[in-house]
Amino acid sequence: MHDYVNWLRHASPYINAHRDRTFVIMLPGEGVAHPNFGNIIHDLVLLHSLGVRLVLVHGSRPQIEARLAARGLTPRFHRDLRITDTPSLECVIDAVGQLRIAIEARLSMDMAASPMQGARLRVSGGNFVTARPIGVLDGIDYHHTGEVRRVDRKGIGRLLDERTIVLLSPLGYSPTGEIFNLACEDVATRAAIDLGADKLVLFGAERGLLDAEGRLVRELRPQQVPAHLVRLGSQYQAELLDAAAQACRGGVNRAHMVSFAEDGSLLTELFTRDGGGTLVDQEQFEQIREASIEDVGGLMELISPLEEQGILVRRSREVLEREIGQFSIVERDGLIIACAALYPLADSEAAELACLAVSPSYRHGGRGDELLERIEARARALGLKTLFVLTTRTAHWFRERGFQPSSIERLPAARASLYNYQRNSQIFEKTL
Repeated sequence: MHDYVNWLRHASPYINAHRDRTFVIMLPGEGVAHPNFGNIIHDLVLLHSLGVRLVLVHGSRPQIEARLAARGLTPRFHRDLRITDTPSLECVIDAVGQLRIAIEARLSMDMAASPMQGARLRVSGGNFVTARPIGVLDGIDYHHTGEVRRVDRKGIGRLLDERTIVLLSPLGYSPTGEIFNLACEDVATRAAIDLGADKLVLFGAERGLLDAEGRLVRELRPQQVPAHLVRLGSQYQAELLDAAAQACRGGVNRAHMVSFAEDGSLLTELFTRDGGGTLVDQEQFEQIREASIEDVGGLMELISPLEEQGILVRRSREVLEREIGQFSIVERDGLIIACAALYPLADSEAAELACLAVSPSYRHGGRGDELLERIEARARALGLKTLFVLTTRTAHWFRERGFQPSSIERLPAARASLYNYQRNSQIFEKTL
């Protein structure tokens, strides 16, 4: 029970931040066919009930493959794109139509004692995607395979304003009445860009982007994507990653890659600080900067537990407000997770490094080293030659980073006179 209450409290800032925002969510055909599909629908309904404007784009690849096989037709691809001749288009229309009806049916459920009870959702779709033929590439005619030409931003916007979930299928129409088979990643990316969406969420089989060792990459910038695309080659992860980067370059604030196989992956990604998938983001998700008066509350939250344990010297809010200009902080998605302060010492070429603290949840990530570098750079910029630190618990950490044992006698007089003999802090110094 305590974990649930804790989670809800930590999620509340995200609930407020996501309200009235537009999310485009892409679920491939594999995700619709997965046993976790029902849970994903429940999570989408929850997002809708929290005020998120939802555009759901579904895929249909395995369903198309099944229909081609049933008719004895051989799938044909070129450059990882399906060649959609007339018999194949019939299978595409059949698969997409049945999928669309199945998704609408699941979103229309209102069963007692289920997460859908009382939802009363409206789901709408239509000819919102105008497409054009890919044509002939490398001498290969793609027939009815197309690409998105434009998305009806105003038409979709009106439905979202009416609290309707918009469902987009991987089909597009031309002004001449032709039907084109589209990649759902293309539809989702263009919809997110043309709608000016706040987020694009891409479901895949993996938790997100995995590195060469199989570890989850939690966050990256669009400019870091090409190197990963080369490594991934023709894997489906590459298509999702490329779509995420294109969306960000097109003005979408954030793109997320999450797993359709993992229950709750969407909620974990959207309502927890560290998420559970991969975030592609134009902005710095975590940054180190100098503190301002608006950071006082966050600083107090960070250092108060350490003050209670006697690790840090107590500082009142008034003291923090007065000395806020001395602090450098590490901010992660609006939360202050680490801090350090630089206090130049009067009548000397020395300064004290004080109040170095890292949130327990973010230790062992090198943030202490980053702050130490920042403080040393600030001290050098002021023309200071020596950095002192007084500590009761972290002597070894400072020794490993070039600090040498010192004494009260070595402290400038202004600081030596304030030494607290009750704390009996060890004194270290480092030549800059």
